[in-house]
Amino acid sequence: MDVTVLMNAGPWLPVPPRGYGGIEAVVATLVPELRARGVRVVLATVAESTLEADERVHTFQEGRFAHLQRPYNQVMGLAHAHLQRVVAELRRRGDIDLVHDHVEAVGLGVLNAMGPSGPPVLHTLHWDLRKHPELYGGFRGGGRVWVNGVSRSQIARAPRNLREHSLGWAYLATPLARAGLTASPDGAARDGGPVVMLGRISPLKGQHVGARLCRQLGLPLVMAGPVGGLSGPRELAEALADPRHPAHTGPDVGYHCEMLAPYIDGELVRWIGAVGGPERDRLLRGARAALFPAQWDEPGGTAVVEALACGAPVIGLRRGCLPELVEHGRTGLLADTEEELRDCLEHAGDIDPDECRRSAARRFSPEVMAERYLDFYGRVLDLAARTRRR
Repeated sequence: MDVTVLMNAGPWLPVPPRGYGGIEAVVATLVPELRARGVRVVLATVAESTLEADERVHTFQEGRFAHLQRPYNQVMGLAHAHLQRVVAELRRRGDIDLVHDHVEAVGLGVLNAMGPSGPPVLHTLHWDLRKHPELYGGFRGGGRVWVNGVSRSQIARAPRNLREHSLGWAYLATPLARAGLTASPDGAARDGGPVVMLGRISPLKGQHVGARLCRQLGLPLVMAGPVGGLSGPRELAEALADPRHPAHTGPDVGYHCEMLAPYIDGELVRWIGAVGGPERDRLLRGARAALFPAQWDEPGGTAVVEALACGAPVIGLRRGCLPELVEHGRTGLLADTEEELRDCLEHAGDIDPDECRRSAARRFSPEVMAERYLDFYGRVLDLAARTRRR
């Protein structure tokens, strides 16, 4: 496809992320595949990003993710400052055929407000669509701005008005899903490996459920992910030692201290902080299972896809996108209650890791995701052209 796309990754983390960073990891996976297919990419990100692109646009030198736990009146301008730069770039030049936006709420609102003078827009929805009912419920794209989801269930839960602007969904992908990329681990090592939970520390992710169940079963558990913008145990300890640090009022930090810390003993239950790259891959390849006791309807499940690609059976609650990503009895086990989830953990060894890898290569490879987005781009451009003619 001979088009120029401005890919708006946002101001929060570099692309690719150095550890945690779901949306940034998606962008880092998608952009090389698009460029290999003839798409010229202008990447709107932060200056410290290292992903190759045809051009880059930025406002901030470094990612602003750590600022998100501060009071709203201190952070409300960050996404707007980034979008202000994006809009200025779009108005300065005339060669951008389409904007592919990934910035929650602000991206959709600002790009839509450009009106007919703006380029066609595809806005990918990565989050819980019930958070902004007034925005989504009253959205009108004018035939120029369209959206896509990251799972069927996410779009099904969207407000009716937003569903009418949806082109469908594209499952998330990971480079790990390329066939042959993850070697089959030794079976004995996997059976003796830990249960792994990937994702930021948050009540929505249900780490307290995982810690409680693994303690009951005597299964080693490793939790990997940041908390409140802090990358690991050392950073958290330093923040809590400073009475003026905003971490003291952060809800995720409070959840960690009150609900998780009593379970963490450094032996049976460990929290190692954010991991990425080879460290994450080794952790998943040696895991007994990847556990997802989500307390909300997860829209996309990047960590689920990564676990399957590494051959880690997925054990989780049957809600959100999990029933779409996990083939119950083949690539994982899903439960409706915590009691059932405990039984699933005990039977994780019944799942064939090679079947997990084969499923990921077939469904969640970068090539599959890129082809899906090329189809979306073509449809957005066609629909916008029809609008202009009318």
